[in-house]
Amino acid sequence: MTPTSRTAPPERVRAGRRTVEIRRPDKVLFPGDGLTKADLAGYYRTVAHRMLPHLRGRPLMLERHPDGIDGPAFMQKDVPDHFPDWVHRAELPKEGGTVTYVLCEDTATLLYLAGQACTTPHRFLSRADRPDRLVFDLDPADEDFAPVREAALGLHRLLDELELPASLMTTGSRGLHVVVALDRRAPFDDVRAFARGVADVLASRHPDRFTTEARKSARRGRLYLDVQRNGYAQTAVVPYAVRARPGAPVAAPLAWSDLDDPDLTARRWTVATVEGLLKDDPWHDPPRPRSLRRARDLLAEMTRHG
Repeated sequence: MTPTSRTAPPERVRAGRRTVEIRRPDKVLFPGDGLTKADLAGYYRTVAHRMLPHLRGRPLMLERHPDGIDGPAFMQKDVPDHFPDWVHRAELPKEGGTVTYVLCEDTATLLYLAGQACTTPHRFLSRADRPDRLVFDLDPADEDFAPVREAALGLHRLLDELELPASLMTTGSRGLHVVVALDRRAPFDDVRAFARGVADVLASRHPDRFTTEARKSARRGRLYLDVQRNGYAQTAVVPYAVRARPGAPVAAPLAWSDLDDPDLTARRWTVATVEGLLKDDPWHDPPRPRSLRRARDLLAEMTRHG
């Protein structure tokens, strides 16, 4: 082995009471941007104080890219045997058995996951047995972002009619997520059915622009109002998570007024612009969790009257 081909020694990063070892810190994960595993860990260390409140207590699906984003990737549910004992876990039922998921409770765990080439953690919409988040995923047919802004504004108005305050974020990929905080009284199936009902109303108001058709062939160029993430064990990207795309874009909380910016895209914020992302926190005063009882009644009345 020549001196230039030697693997860099592990990088040891202090996080609270723990020291996390990042192996192969010079491993390039984003070839087009030169971002390494150490860079990814550094980003997550920087945003940990904002990101951890959205992670704690929530089982995670880990999107891992051990050979970088241009290589093979996989989604990991079960915690590997080699993960240290101090990484928290949650064992949850599945058909025919159980799955043991990672819980990210602290900065050390977030850095450890980065060291495992987990570019993107995807979170459950629940902390316990019932969801405390409802998510609408606005998925455009192409790279034109105008329909996404239009759908977000229409959904915001509709949720206001249903007396449900909502928050907004970029996915760091193609679209936006509209998030409603829930009080955990409704089970998963009820939440998903309610979300589908809301999406159906919005699609019926603008049938030429929006659709709830899951089959791509049936969408005919329309934006897809995706509510499937609201089922049990489904996940959604975590605010501030890095996406495995060129430029290393990140999922970023927004204020509703940001929709007025014609230059807004799903990939507005990146690892390289993290300082600007952290200047303000649009979610610093989040809506209190709401019951769906009143909103269901309003939706039923709205549906009856067309």
